[in-house]
Amino acid sequence: MPESMKSRIERRVVLALCGLLLTAAPAAAGNAYPTAETVDYVLGCMAANGNNHEALLKCSCSIDFIAKHLPFSQYETAETALGLQAGGGLGGRVALFRDPPEIKQAIDQLRQTQADADLKCSG
Repeated sequence: MPESMKSRIERRVVLALCGLLLTAAPAAAGNAYPTAETVDYVLGCMAANGNNHEALLKCSCSIDFIAKHLPFSQYETAETALGLQAGGGLGGRVALFRDPPEIKQAIDQLRQTQADADLKCSG
């Protein structure tokens, strides 16, 4: 695919995502997930799933499902711990973000909620 066409498609996807977020804003007013976190999740999910309209729908459905079933504080704890675990270079200090039961529970709950979201949003 020519680069200029790819750039136009990527711009259209980003514009569609922005439009989706703007139209969903009234419904999400009570949502405790910050917009930047929601967009970050959707963009990362889309990158892992093909950066197309189908991925946009699946990924926005997924974060909506997660937000309904997991408090943001727990989501943030799990995402922070996972990011630090994946970061490497921390030597033995990674255990601080893996071993405590409350951290493990937050990560397990996030993974289970993501799995449930995948089932709900795939069809």
